[in-house]
Amino acid sequence: MSDDNLYIIDYALHGQPKSFIIRAAHMDNAEAWHWASCDAGIGRIGRYGREKIKKVSKPLAERYGITAVSWRQSH
Repeated sequence: MSDDNLYIIDYALHGQPKSFIIRAAHMDNAEAWHWASCDAGIGRIGRYGREKIKKVSKPLAERYGITAVSWRQSH
């Protein structure tokens, strides 16, 4: 069995509410901001799951119009 969990990430892009579900082993605020940036087309998703990439930070995401990022575990 996998240790991955489902998380719901809500955010706003230029004032428009967005939401998506992601499967991840770990989630925190920094991860949520990065994944919201990926969903918005700003962040980069590494290939093969092992590639180390630079995560998008909250200040950088805010410069591109991402705000109000929140996350919760899906039940």
